[in-house]
Amino acid sequence: MITIKTNHGDIKIELFDEKAPLSCENFRQYVMDGYYNGTIFHRVIPNFMIQCGGMDENMESKPTRDPIKNEADNGEKNERGTLAMARTNAIDSATSQFFINLNNNDFLNHGGRDFGYAVFGQVIDGMDVVDLIAKVTTGNHGGHQDVPLNTVMITEVIINE
Repeated sequence: MITIKTNHGDIKIELFDEKAPLSCENFRQYVMDGYYNGTIFHRVIPNFMIQCGGMDENMESKPTRDPIKNEADNGEKNERGTLAMARTNAIDSATSQFFINLNNNDFLNHGGRDFGYAVFGQVIDGMDVVDLIAKVTTGNHGGHQDVPLNTVMITEVIINE
């Protein structure tokens, strides 16, 4: 189990190591490096998802390791409470950023509209915190949309396993 500690409460997750080994290994390495500490939820879209894992509170992107192979064809679905790797339009472009699905987002699944977004874990405790984050007021900031007006900070991510 991994705990994402935020200024809104804790989110406990389990990883799908067997279904998404590359994504899970990548995520764990960022956790062990302390990379996520001090990053923010920089994109919050109610009834869709909350995204984090790559920007500081000034909306500056943190440097990342190389992108990983997209594992969206692993059979896991972008359902409420699952975590998936964020990426650009390039299929194999995921690095550190991830999102938590607020609904069943079938169009993000493999073959839905494109290769899809790799699901690599799920929230096992703290969906109330996820839902609280989903309700924050958002606006535009530095060319980005759907940015929380009051910072939603990840203070620490710890491996409890």
